[in-house]
Amino acid sequence: MFRLMVVEDDPVISRKVAEFLTLWGYEVRCVEDFNDIMPDFTAFDPHLVLLDLKLPVLGGYHWCREIRRQSSVPILFITSAGDSMTAVTAMSLGADDLIAKPFDLSVLGAKIEALLRRAYAYPAAPATYDLHGIAYDPAAGELRFGAHTAALTRNENRILHTLTAHRGSFVSREKLMTALWETDEYIDDNTLTVNVLRLRRKLGQWGHQDIILTRKGMGYMVKP
Repeated sequence: MFRLMVVEDDPVISRKVAEFLTLWGYEVRCVEDFNDIMPDFTAFDPHLVLLDLKLPVLGGYHWCREIRRQSSVPILFITSAGDSMTAVTAMSLGADDLIAKPFDLSVLGAKIEALLRRAYAYPAAPATYDLHGIAYDPAAGELRFGAHTAALTRNENRILHTLTAHRGSFVSREKLMTALWETDEYIDDNTLTVNVLRLRRKLGQWGHQDIILTRKGMGYMVKP
């Protein structure tokens, strides 16, 4: 399991990022002492650091220099400044990539996956998933069965993508709600139920309504 260290002083952003990354199978530690982040860095020994540019006491540039003195771990800067000089300065200090606030969590996840893949050479996730003969393409947001296709809504796609990433294991309703939190639509418990029902209907038109399993108290699972 990859360990990710989040250095972000906004508690709301830090919590949401940590919840999202934990959902995707990463071990996450959020720094709380911004006077000196290096003890946390040494103890946790992360595979990647998400580092906010503007921090109390000492800024992200300073901590980027300190990390680079002892490690080549990938560093992803989180910044509200999108100007070219910010990018130039960050890269010159050893940052590997940047993402500007406000950001979509799915974009953050893609950037993290790309950095980890380059740094540690693990296989990329498949472009499509075989769900018992139905091809699921999360990038296109659609299901394909022979010459037939079914488009997924944004929420349906995120639910199925989350379940497929944890295929063979149950994902709680709470974790699925977390995966959907940054959509433009209001998500409540009933909305999740309706979206899962629609997914089952779309899978069921090709005889596979039972691909998504339910277990009370445990959540949902894509059948292995």
